[in-house]
Amino acid sequence: MKIQSSVLVHLGFGKYVRSDQVTAVIPIDEERGPGRRTFVHVQGQDDPIVASRAEDTIVRDLVQEPREVTQARQQQEILQDLLTDLNNVNLTVRRISRDEGGLDLERLERRIREVLEN
Repeated sequence: MKIQSSVLVHLGFGKYVRSDQVTAVIPIDEERGPGRRTFVHVQGQDDPIVASRAEDTIVRDLVQEPREVTQARQQQEILQDLLTDLNNVNLTVRRISRDEGGLDLERLERRIREVLEN
């Protein structure tokens, strides 16, 4: 389980809280209904927030990495793999790729390094 700081979790009806400030998620048993599914306790607040989303959905959003973070990590891994493979291309193939195919492998390597360094 990994709680992400600075990630907002949607509680429904325009309510959001920072995931690292949620201290408890409790299903509402009495008077549960539309707009009243879960009590979400937040650090620094005495009273819980009433969420319209179900507790299991909120917990899933709390502990699951956002899709964008997962995709960014995968993209960086792909770029790192590509950079490793490009380093193994010999000078003759690089020259032929550039001169005959218009593919400048040195420029591509530089751009990948810039992206990975930032």
